[in-house]
Formats: sequence, structure tokens, C-alpha cells
Amino acid sequence: MGILVTGCAGFIGSHTTERLLADGHEVRGVDAFTDYYDPGLKRANLAGVLDHPCFELVEGDLASLDPVALLDGVERVLHLAGQPGVRASWADGFAAYVERNVEVTQRLLEAAREVGVERFAAASSSSVYGDAATFPTPETTLPRPVSPYGVTKLAAEHLCTLYGTNFGVPTVSLRYFTVYGPRQRTDMAIRRMIDAALRGTTFPLYGDGSASRSFTYVADVVEANLAALFADGVPPGSVCNVANDDTATVAELVELVERTTGCPLAVERLPAEAGDARRTGGSTELARRLLGWAPSTALADGVAAQVAWAREQLPAGG
Repeated sequence: MGILVTGCAGFIGSHTTERLLADGHEVRGVDAFTDYYDPGLKRANLAGVLDHPCFELVEGDLASLDPVALLDGVERVLHLAGQPGVRASWADGFAAYVERNVEVTQRLLEAAREVGVERFAAASSSSVYGDAATFPTPETTLPRPVSPYGVTKLAAEHLCTLYGTNFGVPTVSLRYFTVYGPRQRTDMAIRRMIDAALRGTTFPLYGDGSASRSFTYVADVVEANLAALFADGVPPGSVCNVANDDTATVAELVELVERTTGCPLAVERLPAEAGDARRTGGSTELARRLLGWAPSTALADGVAAQVAWAREQLPAGG
């Protein structure tokens, strides 16, 4: 089965691409290798699949590539590409978020409508909720983003829902809650904590450490992606949380990383930054019912796996 994976070289995209290929699917991957973080790391993410006979890499910007041509021979789409990160989405950075999160999604949806794909699964974010009033937060909660990033992810999600309800494009949006694991982006907290602990450098902690998150292991997210692509009976325009049922504060995470690495973690305390939600925690009831998906990896186990991977990335003698 032909599947288009956008953002295939990213953290989640590379793991999902590997799994799809292992399951016998043909994958056309698209990635622009933007410089939000080191493009060389993203190229390394794909090292294991570049020579796979069922994998085709299209290197280019979805803002300019022909989306209909990309969908030639494709039956299902997993749209993971986008501009990540909260802090860079303010001020002049906002334009890139609008283009890469909103405009690109609309172009792909138009092409999916024209071609008639069997499923269009897209990555959304827990950032759409902002500071939710209810935990665990169900999908029926009114979204109130507290960052420009969250605004663009919500806009893209609304586009998926609109194309689903108005034109029958079989869309499903997945609201990811703080994904972590091997290959995690270098700007994300767990990656930075582990790297700082192993290398003896300092971790910048924004706020007092009481902010809490639902941390979702990447292998569980891959399973959710596959469920979103292949589950039967998913109504067009659906939206599902992809979360871990357990949450942890940043301070608790620091302690867990110290225990797991066996290394002290030096922390530089900095003021909280605009756009960071105080707490996230998603209900997974709908994903269980609609997609047949549930998380299975405990935070301690996932952090241990990420630490083991991070040790392998250290230079010899490091």
C-alpha cells in the first residue's frame, strides 16, 4: 500500500517510516530538512531506510512541491511535517509557523480531496488546549492555545475537520502530548536533561519546576499513527488525544533522569517563558474507543530506553 509520510526524517516521522516499511508498505517520504535543529541529525534518522526498496525520499518544501504529484500512487497520508516549538513562534518567527503548519496543510488537503485518498492522518498537538481547566482533558474541551504555535496547530486541525465534514476527506487529527524517546528533538526537555546529565553540562529550567506534562513514548505514538491510518470506521474530521495516562512535573523528571543516568544534573533556573502551558494531561478514552489505541510504556521505562540510546550517541570515551 502506498503511503505518503511528510516530515519523514523527523523524530516521529523516521520511527513511523521504519515501522511502515517493516510492515510491508511502500512509503514515499517528504522532508525539507529545515534548520530548526541540525539537518544532519534528521539525515541520520533516515540512514536505516534510504536503501530500502520500498522507500522513496522526496527532498523539498511542501510549500512549493506539487501536492497532487506527491499523492500519485498514494492511498493514505500521514502528515507530520510542520514548524515545531513554542518559544520561536512569537514575533517575526510566526510567519514560518503560518506557512508550514497552516498553508501547507491546506494545500495537502486540497490535493487529498482531488485525488481521493483513503485516509489523511495529521499531527496536531496538546498545545491547542493551552491551560485547560479539566484533567485528564477530553477532546470536547474548548481549545484555548497560549502560544502562536498552538494557534497554528489548532488552525491546521480545524482545516482537517472542515475538509472531513464538508467534502468527506477521511481526516483524523492526533493531538500528541509531549513525545519523547530515542531521536527526540534536541530542543525538547527530556533530550536536553539527559544530554546535560551525561555530558556534565547545565540544563536550563524555565519556571519553578512545578509545570507538569503527559509524556508519551515514541513507540506508543507510532502505534497511534498506524491506528489512525488503518482503523476502520473512523468518522471524517475526527480528533483524538495521543497521551500517556500518567503525568510528571519537570522537577520529578529531573529526579528521574538523575536516577536513570546515575549522574547529577546541574540546573540553571530561569523565569517561565510566555506560551508554556502550566499543565497538560489528555484523556485517551476516545482513542481507545475509536482507534483501538492505548499507551503502554511507563515513563520510567521510556526514559531508560532514551538514556540507553543517548549513551550510544556519546563520542568514544565520552
